[in-house]
Amino acid sequence: FFFGYLMSQKCVLSIQSHVIHGYVGNKCATFPLQVLGFDVDPVNTVHFSNHTGYPTFKGERLAGDQLTSLLEALTENRLVGHSHLLTGYIGNPSTLKAVVEVLKTLKQQNPACVYLCDPVLGDNGKLYVPHESVEIYRDQVVEHANIVTPNQFEAETLSGISIKSLADACRVADWFHGKGVQKVVISSVVFPDDDTYRGLLVLLGSTQGTAEGAPSRFTIEIPTVEGYFTGTGDCLSALILGWSEFSGPCEGNLACACEKAVATTQAILRRTIDHSQASLGSDAQVGITREPRVVAARELQLVQSKCDIENPPVALKAKPLH
Repeated sequence: FFFGYLMSQKCVLSIQSHVIHGYVGNKCATFPLQVLGFDVDPVNTVHFSNHTGYPTFKGERLAGDQLTSLLEALTENRLVGHSHLLTGYIGNPSTLKAVVEVLKTLKQQNPACVYLCDPVLGDNGKLYVPHESVEIYRDQVVEHANIVTPNQFEAETLSGISIKSLADACRVADWFHGKGVQKVVISSVVFPDDDTYRGLLVLLGSTQGTAEGAPSRFTIEIPTVEGYFTGTGDCLSALILGWSEFSGPCEGNLACACEKAVATTQAILRRTIDHSQASLGSDAQVGITREPRVVAARELQLVQSKCDIENPPVALKAKPLH
């Protein structure tokens, strides 16, 4: 009964981080997906007091054998048959290896299961995870994904291709397509030497064509936002999955899904900035800091943005690349 129920519903197994206070990982992904009509079964790869941008954090990490044990119990109770798998931050290499087995089990139970892999490795030139994880993603994980959503650093690290131009970004997308990934979203690319994109982050989307056809590609140009915020990438990936698989005008349409995901994420950021300015006053202009009250004031205003998840205020449109 339960297996059949899962097969007939949109149900996401979401494997990523969790914090008691604040919004990163599953705390960013679960609510938007639920608002869009998905059941979500979260598996927490870490259980921390708060995100690591604060001066102090405590908690535990999920080991690979623990993930395997959890999946065994779900399988024995016929609770595995999810329509979607979403993975984000997985800091432990043994846990990442176990994810490969999780995916195989999901595909056995439901061959139509769609996998979005957000390969959280790091940002701004710095790895958050052991180098072993890079190799596991590259050699064992990426090939199973239907959709990937790396940032620029992650895309460069996995592909070995430095992104200095839009043509380079397209080459990286082709590298992922060559691995078998149908849909690629490089979520935040900067081109500091190109005045055309000054002050902008560029999102590149690419959908693999037919055997002979060229990929369908687009960009969305996003104005940069001053300040340091956590969880935006986790939120964006969940929204891309939600809208691209949502029964509606964006179903199967990556450009449409990204437009809506970007619109919601930008609305959440604007609301968060307004909240931090109201809370901190003149201190709101402080740059990257670990002072607890400043970091806390910049936690994403996710629940307060429910209306923008349901009805994204799309202002930034996808531009087709030819």
